Amino acid sequence: MISILKNIARFVLFVLIQVFILNRVPPLHQFIVPYLYFLFILWLPFTINRVLLLLIAFAFGLSVDYFSGTLGLHTAPCVLIAYLRPFILNLIIRQEGNELSYNEPSISSMGFTLYALYVGLLAFIHNLYLVVIEWLQFGDVLYLLGKVMASTVASLILIGISEMLMQRKGQFRTNAG
Repeated sequence: MISILKNIARFVLFVLIQVFILNRVPPLHQFIVPYLYFLFILWLPFTINRVLLLLIAFAFGLSVDYFSGTLGLHTAPCVLIAYLRPFILNLIIRQEGNELSYNEPSISSMGFTLYALYVGLLAFIHNLYLVVIEWLQFGDVLYLLGKVMASTVASLILIGISEMLMQRKGQFRTNAG
């Protein structure tokens, strides 16, 4: 029950931060657009049902879109990273590894290198898909790649700051239901 309340609070917090703070920051040098909201999806528990994960990601992306006035722009990348998340976790973590002992992805549960790979890969995929949808033309590939890379770096910096501010201790899973 505490986990559900914690994730509801995170849902609201990430939507508010993205919509009322980060969306108000003017794009820096036409490339850098800070996105942090998708971290909510990355922090969901390891054991979450895949269908529920997709539904939560859809509702979360739709919430960000609703408050941003861009219906569908953020929903699609949220659903994409929610769909890819279990596959990426299975690729980078051994099946008998840490995800069986801990509740959710974090530096303490995965280790710094694996967590950075997990977050970096999904942040890149999110930003690539978002920029492609936003741009919808392939005139200048270097501009596209520059914007994706710059936004990904900005997102990773924000994620690093979030990790420092919201120091999440690795909570062990228990057998109690």
